[in-house]
Amino acid sequence: MIRKWYGITALVVTAVTLLSLSSCGRSQQLVSIQVQPSSETFGLSSTPVAEDAGLQVQLKAYGTYIHPPVTKDITNEVTWFSNTPQMMTVNSTGLVTVTGVSCGATLVSATSNTNTSAGGISSSGAVVTAFMTGSVICDTGSGGGVNTNALTLTFSGNGSGTVTSSPTGLSGSSPGPYVSAFTIGTEVTLTATPIGTSQFGSWVGCDSSGTTNPCTVAMTGNRTVTVTFN
Repeated sequence: MIRKWYGITALVVTAVTLLSLSSCGRSQQLVSIQVQPSSETFGLSSTPVAEDAGLQVQLKAYGTYIHPPVTKDITNEVTWFSNTPQMMTVNSTGLVTVTGVSCGATLVSATSNTNTSAGGISSSGAVVTAFMTGSVICDTGSGGGVNTNALTLTFSGNGSGTVTSSPTGLSGSSPGPYVSAFTIGTEVTLTATPIGTSQFGSWVGCDSSGTTNPCTVAMTGNRTVTVTFN
């Protein structure tokens, strides 16, 4: 009888040990990044764009992991990139600086290429990217500029396609995203065109129906539109 209980105890200890080893051996995986602030606007419509040179904002990147679930500051671990460096630059620590050369809107991205856990465990090198929108207000006074809002285009779904705008200024193909500036009050028409065997699915964020193609967007503020191709 005693031998029987010793045997059961040994099996339980072995099972717990294997489970513990299995859990410890799992790679901590980065599943998403959030950039804060998600948008930032610089300047005034009454101020020449050149006077905005040197304005800055410090961005933070927060990574959400699984195995185990945790969210942590990875600002110094991501790669930062500005889509329009002539408008604003971003350094390796996420500090955005306005150049004072141009105005409008751009995207600043934070990308992780390694997916390494805090313990140094690799997660097969997946690529995870997040974006924020930066805007520099154009001068409507003596500079003769035009005040604008940013229109951001993102893609969703398993299909692929392209999007063009009227008036021109925003166009691109999946996976995106893309951003462009339009004069405040402008009604922008976005037309989706599937590629190959893909099909148009829907819009999110338009003023028109989500199932209608093209979609219309009134630039009464910064807007984000998502198109789905199946």
